[in-house]
Amino acid sequence: MKSLITGLLLIIMVACNQSSNNNQTTTKDSSFTSITNDFINGYLAWRPMLAVAVGFHEYDGKNSDYSKASLDKELNRLHSFKDKLEALDTAKLSAADFYDYRILLSAINGEIFNFENMKSYTHNPMAYAGAVDVSLYIKRNFAPLDERVKDMIASEQAIPALVVAAKKNLDDSLPKPYIETAISIANGNMDFLKGDLLLALKDVKDSALMKSFTAANDSAIAAYKDFVNWLQKEKLPKANAAYSIGEDNYKKMLLNDEGITMAPEQILAIGLQELKKEQQRFNDAAKIINPNKTPEQVHADIQKEHPSADSLIPTAKQHLEMIRQFLIDKQICTIPSEVRVLVKETPQFARATSTASMDMVGPFEKKATESYYYITPVDASWTAKQKEDWLGQFDYYTTDNITIHEAYPGHYMQGLHLNASSATKIEKLFGNYAYIEGWAHYCELMMNEQGYGNDGDSVKAAKYRMMQSGDALLRLCRLCVSIKMHCQGMTIEEGTKFLMDNWYQGEKPSYQEALRGSFDPGYLFYTLGKLEILKLRNDYMQQQGSKYSLKDFNDKMMDNGMPPVRLLRERLLTNKTKWNDVL
Repeated sequence: MKSLITGLLLIIMVACNQSSNNNQTTTKDSSFTSITNDFINGYLAWRPMLAVAVGFHEYDGKNSDYSKASLDKELNRLHSFKDKLEALDTAKLSAADFYDYRILLSAINGEIFNFENMKSYTHNPMAYAGAVDVSLYIKRNFAPLDERVKDMIASEQAIPALVVAAKKNLDDSLPKPYIETAISIANGNMDFLKGDLLLALKDVKDSALMKSFTAANDSAIAAYKDFVNWLQKEKLPKANAAYSIGEDNYKKMLLNDEGITMAPEQILAIGLQELKKEQQRFNDAAKIINPNKTPEQVHADIQKEHPSADSLIPTAKQHLEMIRQFLIDKQICTIPSEVRVLVKETPQFARATSTASMDMVGPFEKKATESYYYITPVDASWTAKQKEDWLGQFDYYTTDNITIHEAYPGHYMQGLHLNASSATKIEKLFGNYAYIEGWAHYCELMMNEQGYGNDGDSVKAAKYRMMQSGDALLRLCRLCVSIKMHCQGMTIEEGTKFLMDNWYQGEKPSYQEALRGSFDPGYLFYTLGKLEILKLRNDYMQQQGSKYSLKDFNDKMMDNGMPPVRLLRERLLTNKTKWNDVL
């Protein structure tokens, strides 16, 4: 449901449709193939943990170099490949390669934007706090455990150098929310290294290996502790509120990610209009449930129908199969695999930035099959009100909606289709924010449209509709807060109030959402992507006429990579005049 962008790379057998087969068309220009291969090799070499995550295990145990010289070299490499791509004569490319060309160019522009405009490595300590993910080597069984322990040692040995690089690279004054979130992430990493990681390795018998691991683990913990102390003592006193990326950069983000040229204020106007429509839908459902109470009161009553802290995860597991069976019964989409997603608590190191998320097995993974649907539990240190506010987000109806978003037919199904499809390497490696999150958010509405939760009890059906609408209100608030915060000067405190007033949640979750908006302006793409997909579905329905089926549309949406929705319009629509009509 509410997953951070770093959790968004969705990364087996299904018959390939004609659109997917078109991906395999031989290029007319071998230069593109050569450039592509060279770029991907360098891209993964500088990001070996990403390579491991998507299934390339020749990178196991390798680590990124975050020194200034390495950062400069990678930025220069990105610019060099951008120049090479832009110098190509695209008229010589096949339609399939031109499709990949634009995905790759968009990905490169996005990386350059992160370096130069977002200033990820000089302005944001989170880039370092979450850079090393040792959990890669314990959560999937792709090699004998002893071998993976050696890779963990190598990764942990890189953490002290990572902290040294962070201290050298980061600006003197940093945005306060970035610092505070980085501290939380680093503390979560320390807790993981001290707790869950040790439990996972308790059965390793090689004493010499464990001695080396203990030394590396202790050194990594000490480095994280040093980083936290440095952020607290050196950076917090000099912190600033300059987290807004500004309107010019916002326009570049829209163009780079989704090819959108609309002004932010135009998108905000659409968002505010959709917010009013969704609030009316929310209110209409409330009247069915209890016409004698206000919608806010009805919503608050439903939020009390939540699992206990102890039963939160078991409840999600229990409903997972029921939702999956609904896909089969209603022919929502093809299910490419019988392998089930595992429902687990969000790892400690990821809880600062995630309420629920999907960790999908990579598209190039040949040995491990484990995928994880993470739900963040109540923190024992919270106040009673904070705990209740948190659990209020997981009422039984909303928890099903979260599962729809994260698992069936959302991100997990998205990943199963991607992994099983004949999509190219580029299409499987580079994902578009609006497509990935827009699809999962579209699934929430689509499942409600198909009658999920409606077993003839009108009040129960209205509760499902109201809470699905409530989640839509959150994503609409994200769109509005993102634009207002980064283009119009809205503060985190003002964003929190906007969310409380329009999402009807408590202060704790509303603050967390506003805080996320300060460092993730792209979270407007949940709603934007959903609106693009709904427009595409409507156009595809008109095109297909009596031949239209929802299953056919949904399968085609998932079997063509993770591109900007604009490119999917070309794959699915025959009328060229409609290709650019995204909203």
